[in-house]
Amino acid sequence: MTAPSLAGRTVLVAGATSAVGIAATRALVTAGARVVAVGRSPERLAPLATLGARCEVADLADEAAVLALAGRLHADDVRVDGVLHLVGGWRGGGGLAGQSEADYRVLEASFTALRHVSRAFFDDLTRSPAGRLAIVSSTAVARPLAGGASYAAVKAASEAWVRAVAHGFDKGARDAGAAPTAAAVVFRVASLAGREEAVADAYVGLWDAGAETNGSIVEIGAE
Repeated sequence: MTAPSLAGRTVLVAGATSAVGIAATRALVTAGARVVAVGRSPERLAPLATLGARCEVADLADEAAVLALAGRLHADDVRVDGVLHLVGGWRGGGGLAGQSEADYRVLEASFTALRHVSRAFFDDLTRSPAGRLAIVSSTAVARPLAGGASYAAVKAASEAWVRAVAHGFDKGARDAGAAPTAAAVVFRVASLAGREEAVADAYVGLWDAGAETNGSIVEIGAE
């Protein structure tokens, strides 16, 4: 069976103002998708608007802000077919003793945003003919170091959440007596530096790969 095309689908890029967010937006628009680029800074979102994205200012770690975002999109009759979660950051170093609570809370915001966004748009993704959710995780999950303990822990929690979303997709299809159409995928990278285009291409490729990718872990740029 031919996989549904990405052309005409609406994709929400969460944390879109990073280098990988810009690369993904460019790749998605080139593939014919409608992109909703979300970030906290109007100034940093401006280059994404020039690429053709609809730009939305929102703090995705704030549940009320995410629900308001979903409300604005739905009021405009926009339903989301894909989510690429790029909210992240790095804090670490100093061994276990150097992992401050403040550093952990900064990192935790990425996981919090993932939970809010995936819940707010779960119904959109399951009702889409080809729903796709992906996060960018880290090889540190499989090989955690003391100096990056908080970072690895947040990434591991995010991966567990995505696997739970994947189960939700499968269960929804089974309960409806329908073939699965949605997929939740983890991209693992050692570092995003120099791999922005590879991540963008991998996400675009999920529509060609089909729902069989649901629950999978894809390593990008593995040595």
